[in-house]
Amino acid sequence: MSNIVAIVGRPNVGKSTFFNRLVEERKAIEDNVSGVTRDRHYGHAQWGGKFFSVIDTGGYVTGSDDVFEAEIRKQVNLALEEASVILFVVDCVDGLTDLDKEFANELRSSKKPIYIVANKADTQERAFMANEFYELGIGHDQVFPIAAVSGSGTGDLLDVLIQNFDDEGIEDPDAGIPKIAILGRPNVGKSSFLNALLGTERTIVTDEAGTTRDTINSHYTLFGKNFIISDTAGIRKKSRVKEDIEFYSVMRSLRTLEDSDVIIIMVDATRGLEAQDVNLISLAIKNNKGLMIMVNKWDLIEKDHKTMDKFKENMMEKLGENKWIPIIFTSMLTKQRIFQAIELAVQVYENKTKKISTSKLNDQILPEIERYPPPAWKGKYIKIKYITQLPTKNPVFAFFCNLPQYLKAPYTRYLENRIREHFDFQGVPIKITYKKK
Repeated sequence: MSNIVAIVGRPNVGKSTFFNRLVEERKAIEDNVSGVTRDRHYGHAQWGGKFFSVIDTGGYVTGSDDVFEAEIRKQVNLALEEASVILFVVDCVDGLTDLDKEFANELRSSKKPIYIVANKADTQERAFMANEFYELGIGHDQVFPIAAVSGSGTGDLLDVLIQNFDDEGIEDPDAGIPKIAILGRPNVGKSSFLNALLGTERTIVTDEAGTTRDTINSHYTLFGKNFIISDTAGIRKKSRVKEDIEFYSVMRSLRTLEDSDVIIIMVDATRGLEAQDVNLISLAIKNNKGLMIMVNKWDLIEKDHKTMDKFKENMMEKLGENKWIPIIFTSMLTKQRIFQAIELAVQVYENKTKKISTSKLNDQILPEIERYPPPAWKGKYIKIKYITQLPTKNPVFAFFCNLPQYLKAPYTRYLENRIREHFDFQGVPIKITYKKK
């Protein structure tokens, strides 16, 4: 079950401010990924030890009134489909409007938990005014007055909100089987890849972008290994309606991304790595997923002996510090390297789940630390005593030392690079924590 929270409501009630409060609040977020552009529409938050994705459905309303209603309906329906919890934001200052009532009518049919969030309740009097929203008759008989600007009231809301989320420890019938998802732009060849693997026309392929509407899961065995592979809807442009295509696609892909172990980002060789792909990559890293990039339509590129290296170099530049993401070049048309691509995905899964013994870690990494010790801080010397891998779902390494608070990001990067050098963690985000010895 994915923990996805959608923020809905009419324009100008403060959805985006509330969104920013959830995603950027220091207490509510852990995010050590640098060089990542966080798109305005979706982010990652944490409260009470539970992680969740937040989606802001704000600010898309354009055109005439009828388009306006259609757009709201479309967005709300998508939010209802994909999210686990809906936060319906209203405005204490404006009070109850007809548009709020319309929104409430759209939400009424949903079986999902809905909470009414009465924003701009920054005085006692305004908080009292929030009571009129009870007459909407939806949500859990409780209206939460908050002030998104200052954050007051958000804690109480979050305490209730996270009770809807499952803990990590749920038994999954497919536990232990790698779940691989293919994400990417429309018409990049995601469905052709799946069909080539499965050897059947499991998904309909057309040249029209956006044939795949929903995520399709297939159980699959190759080279004696089982895995589940999901093909996702690309980003579809709808003609005439001015809508945020990015929002719709990402909302669809987000759930698949959260439910998978390894993400294959499929890129069109003729277009290279685009902003949308970089966004998905940063989301996958935040969600601790295994990652690889598959450059498809390689047959369309005129090549000499340097082409692949140049292409890789250009991509690495865009990936910044995340040079650990493997890249493979394929062509669905000529069936070039499609099986290697899946082998690579399974390899990434194995890297993600492997455990390295404490003795091996210390034998390899302690000498590296001696060779290049952490820089002293204000005359204090930092001594790292030993290292161990924590028993988590993703690789997390704890370094025990005397002054953990003085270790800075550049040194953490150095340690990460040494771990990657000695132990193959290709395609997997690594976390490093410092603990006091």
